Amino acid sequence: MSDFESAYFKRQIQLWGKKTQESLKNKKILIIGSGGLGSSLGLSLGSSGIGEIHVVDFDKVDISNIHRQILFKLDDEGKFKAEVFKSVVESRFNGVKVFSHILNFKEFIKKNNVKFDLILDATDNLETRVLIDKFAKDLEIPWIYTSVQEFFIQICFMDKAKFNAFDKKGIKPTGIACPIVMMAAGLEANLAIRYLAGLEVKKDLFYYIDISSGEIKINKFKI
Repeated sequence: MSDFESAYFKRQIQLWGKKTQESLKNKKILIIGSGGLGSSLGLSLGSSGIGEIHVVDFDKVDISNIHRQILFKLDDEGKFKAEVFKSVVESRFNGVKVFSHILNFKEFIKKNNVKFDLILDATDNLETRVLIDKFAKDLEIPWIYTSVQEFFIQICFMDKAKFNAFDKKGIKPTGIACPIVMMAAGLEANLAIRYLAGLEVKKDLFYYIDISSGEIKINKFKI
């Protein structure tokens, strides 16, 4: 580890040591979606020392995205989200390599030949999540399911459990605010970095978080 990296990751090294920090350089993750969840995931995990990040997103930045999709600025409107993701994440730490895939996930599956350590769901699309689960199970890769709607968060580190364990009803887009999106992404990123660092993670445990009343209520159950 270089002197620069030792200084950059000083506070993380205090958590888990240089050996673990060094091991993160060899990790490869896949983030599907670079919007609200994906933006925060890119910033937090890209700045944590993950060596290689692949992001899949064919969408362009719209003015209505920017308030909660914290990678993007006003002058990014009309640009491909995945390209901005790559530029910003790599600018924060030069040890991370980002690969942007400007296509939908179904097309990505056909072309992919990379073996990932972990897949992160940053979508708002039921059909894509079903594909993620099949892709992950076929390649025996764990993935993290995360959903945020209004003041509610669902999150689960998916290992052996199957996505069809959920009541998968289509949900129309609803109102959303930046703080709860960042909260959900923070929980997802924490599960990811713990797993990649070799720390304990509870697998196949579904969390439902409700902050609609101003109180943080958490329910959890094994799936």
